[in-house]
Amino acid sequence: MLTASARDVLAARITAQQLDRESGTLADTAVLDLGVQDTGPDGALWALAVRGVDVAAFDPGELATVWTLRGAPHLYRRADLPAVATATAPFSEADAAKRVFDAARPLKAAGIPVLTALDTLAATMRGIVTAPMVKGEMSRRLSQAVEEPYNRYCRPCDAVHSHEQTFRLAALRAGLELRPGTSPPVLQPVPGFAPAGTVPDRLDVVRAYLHLLGPATHQHVAGYLDAPVKDVKAHWPEDAVEVTVDGQRRWLLAEDADRLGAAPAPVTRLLGPFDLFLQGRDRETIADPARRTELWPVLGRPGAVLADGAVAGVWRPRKAGSSLTVAVEPWQTLSPAVRGAVEEQAGRLAAFRGIRLKAVDFA
Repeated sequence: MLTASARDVLAARITAQQLDRESGTLADTAVLDLGVQDTGPDGALWALAVRGVDVAAFDPGELATVWTLRGAPHLYRRADLPAVATATAPFSEADAAKRVFDAARPLKAAGIPVLTALDTLAATMRGIVTAPMVKGEMSRRLSQAVEEPYNRYCRPCDAVHSHEQTFRLAALRAGLELRPGTSPPVLQPVPGFAPAGTVPDRLDVVRAYLHLLGPATHQHVAGYLDAPVKDVKAHWPEDAVEVTVDGQRRWLLAEDADRLGAAPAPVTRLLGPFDLFLQGRDRETIADPARRTELWPVLGRPGAVLADGAVAGVWRPRKAGSSLTVAVEPWQTLSPAVRGAVEEQAGRLAAFRGIRLKAVDFA
């Protein structure tokens, strides 16, 4: 059995997620296989930029944003959408019930399987959205078109509308994507959309997690997908090999085993708050217990400073007019070389946002 330390795991993930490269294309960017969460101003496109993709050089139409895993907006290659719809769909009725949270109970009481409910909502949504439509208007029309088990009273909105999670998980089934840069979100039809009958290995969500965030346990993968552990085990890859990480039994794809034990890449990156590197469900591997509330607070997540193979601190952007200040809180003394690299990355972030870098403040 292979053995590895937490540092070995993070070093392997840096390589698997291509955080150590200076240039790349959409076609060869591995994180797009699992989807790149697009949350906040430094979301999906910044995640691509720190992996060497020139986000100003490709045709924006090559990518599409859809609600998938955990109901979060994710960026994918447009050509992959048919297979993504199949890959990210619930594995079973029990899985669907878990993913829709509180919507499962009224549907069960009405005798409606959750998978049937998702298909019903998808068909209704498809009929409503024939051209770009703001989410609020689409939600209003949907709540009028379906019966009570599909709707709920929302106290913050003081209105009756569909359960949020069923709404989001049905959208891609309906062939709907999110128009980039819209707030509130605008949904629009995906031209010529139809779910694929098969899923290539690289888009299989369990395999992709093990490749990009392994070594991992069944529970880690289930937590990321919001799926039952039983379903994850049923879809476990046959070529996964066991790895002991600081005494815990985990698994990794056999093809990735040779990455373990390699020295961490000497790179410095400013990762966005929802970057995939920070999305692993083994938070104990990513940060010490004393630092986890700083990295993953309930509200207002900061970004993470990646340096010398580990998270070395957090950062927050402060925009004022056309200038940007990046406030950095190191968790350790940073060498002059790393400080210089952080400043270089902050300049890169400002250029990405199209504004001037005013300062980098080290707490």
